[in-house]
Amino acid sequence: MSTVQFKVQGSTAEPYIVTFIKRSDSNLSAICTCRAGENGQYCKHRFSILEGKSDGVVSTNIDDVQTVVKWLIGTDIEAEITKMRTLEAEAAKIKNELSKAKKNVAKAMRD
Repeated sequence: MSTVQFKVQGSTAEPYIVTFIKRSDSNLSAICTCRAGENGQYCKHRFSILEGKSDGVVSTNIDDVQTVVKWLIGTDIEAEITKMRTLEAEAAKIKNELSKAKKNVAKAMRD
């Protein structure tokens, strides 16, 4: 089991602590001390690091971001992120189609 911890500057004066634990080749845990992370919700700090972004990292181990990105490959988290991104794309498409349909209804009402 390997662990990497980052200090990430968020919306509070004190940086959040984001911890990644590689439990096995297929299991990775991610914990953040922000309010969302502590409540088990979507946390942009964890996702940012998993996407390879280090702009919020204020600890001296910025190079470890790429280590965590490599850990993600083949894990249960990667599979769920892939599902989430697919659903986000589908939702955006549906939102666009719905907007067009609303405009068409409004146009039909004027004719």
